[in-house]
Amino acid sequence: MNLDAPDAIRHIIVDTDTGIDDALALLYLAGHPHAEISAITSVFGNTSVDSALTNIARVLSVAELEDTLVARGAAGPIVGTSRLASHVHGEDGLGDLWSTPLRPKNMSPLSSAELIVQMARARPGYYDLLPLGPFSNVALALEIEPDLLTLFRSVVVMGGSGAYPAPGTMLMVDANVHSDGVAAERMFAAPRRALVMVGVDVTARAIVDEQGVLALRRSGTPWGTFSADVLDAYMDFTQYTWGRRISAAHDGLAAALLMHPEWITRSADGPVNVTRDGFATRAFLMRTSDGMPVCWPARPAPDTHVVLDVDYSAFLADFLRILSRTP
Repeated sequence: MNLDAPDAIRHIIVDTDTGIDDALALLYLAGHPHAEISAITSVFGNTSVDSALTNIARVLSVAELEDTLVARGAAGPIVGTSRLASHVHGEDGLGDLWSTPLRPKNMSPLSSAELIVQMARARPGYYDLLPLGPFSNVALALEIEPDLLTLFRSVVVMGGSGAYPAPGTMLMVDANVHSDGVAAERMFAAPRRALVMVGVDVTARAIVDEQGVLALRRSGTPWGTFSADVLDAYMDFTQYTWGRRISAAHDGLAAALLMHPEWITRSADGPVNVTRDGFATRAFLMRTSDGMPVCWPARPAPDTHVVLDVDYSAFLADFLRILSRTP
């Protein structure tokens, strides 16, 4: 889904709960020659909304982009209480590697939702929106501007679970939908210009392995060292999933596909619904693994462009090159 020339500058509003993979996605965009981070809006999720702000400030310091506009967003879901992923990302969201909190230098007086609406209304079709955390800010922004998603060049979200998998397939929990299912329902039902879903079924295969982390550390650059340090902390948790010190670049892949839609090798268009099975809240394309409709009436929704497969080799090479800050 390439809406512009491949070398066009993308002006991106990143909505993030700034855990480890979010931080690396921000750093990737900061180093991409055709990306401009126009604003960063914070939300709860991997950590508290205030720790998310600290982590945004830390990434902007590494990237030398401290003048970037930042806003404070939702501290919890639309309905219910927040569930933070501190067991995955550390209490502070970045592996508990730093003791001194930072504050973004260019804080907006507006909330995340208000800033998203203000920027979208000011320049319709100019910005891309990249939500990387729970979709609470997007839902709150939709209360202000119901046509919000039509005002963006595109909206690329890290979340959802793709189409229904083949019977017997293990499912990952998608934390972004699970953390605020009501917000996800509102977003996937909203009118849009272009909404792209990069689900955990796809991002879980974007694996940064031990050699990737070693290459980042050997680069000797501030970017590479920061990336290797937080990935090492991430792998203290993920090693118990695979028995190896590897991790998935969930948010990094979503950021990369915004910049490089040509890396999408298989996709499908259709309505996405949020489902609850008593264990997890997930967002699925309303199709089975063999392309058939699901066995109950799907709730009407505009089509979402659902990513099903990706050129992982191209992504990982570019991701590690930019994070190591090498030519």
